[in-house]
Amino acid sequence: MILSMTGYGKASLPHDNKKITVELKTLNSKQLDLSVKLPPAFRAMELDIRAMLAKSLHRGKVDLWVQVENVADSGAATINLPALRGYKAQIEEMSRSLDIDEPADWYATLLRLPDVLTNPLNEDEASEDECATLDQALCQAVDALNDFRIQEGNRLEIFFRERIDAIGALLDEVEPYEQSRVEKIKERIEDSLAKLPEVEVDRNRFEQELIFYIEKLDVTEEKVRLRNHLNYFIETLNDGECQGKKLGFITQEMGREINTLGSKANQAEMQKLVVEMKDNLEQIKEQVLNVL
Repeated sequence: MILSMTGYGKASLPHDNKKITVELKTLNSKQLDLSVKLPPAFRAMELDIRAMLAKSLHRGKVDLWVQVENVADSGAATINLPALRGYKAQIEEMSRSLDIDEPADWYATLLRLPDVLTNPLNEDEASEDECATLDQALCQAVDALNDFRIQEGNRLEIFFRERIDAIGALLDEVEPYEQSRVEKIKERIEDSLAKLPEVEVDRNRFEQELIFYIEKLDVTEEKVRLRNHLNYFIETLNDGECQGKKLGFITQEMGREINTLGSKANQAEMQKLVVEMKDNLEQIKEQVLNVL
């Protein structure tokens, strides 16, 4: 079973008069690339959260958002009366010292000053219970994301098997053209020699050179190696999780054999089959980038 690097997970849990929501989104990446956005009260948990995500998600571009919302009136901002008194006294003293008028609207003036309004969601540090709730929500979000990755992985596996079967079928179609290709090459060379005037051909030497030339165009080894790579690709699909890099290496080897097969084809029908193989292989390469 393979997993996709693309996924999404979300979980929300209540805590007192708040709701803690965790969202996770992952995309493909060669390495683990974490982006963590936490409310200030949970900043102390960031390193632990990063370690947990690295262990659970392995690889990919990961974006984490944590949001804390009020679910009751008790979560409303409160007015800092001591701060207001201090600000008002200072403004009155400033008015007397500088001989300027006091504000006409004290409410508008005072409520704009720093730290007059305090929000319980912006506490300096979350309680242990809140941290435990966040941990639980994060685990649920990771589970949801991994479920998404499994679903996408199943879809990718079906796609890969179809493309591998298509390349295997095209490889089978190469065989009937191999013998006819040899005969056509021999006829073409003999016709070319026949057009040369007053040239005597040593038939023994001609047969030797022809055999040498045809051996250079033999594709048996390429076919065997490509077939082995196709089988190894399927075996790797069944090996378990985190096979994306290995599958990528196998597709590179498959590409080398297909390219060599094309360079030796020397026949239109075989070249057409090679082009179709390359088309299927490119589709595999594109989707392998999404495999964990």
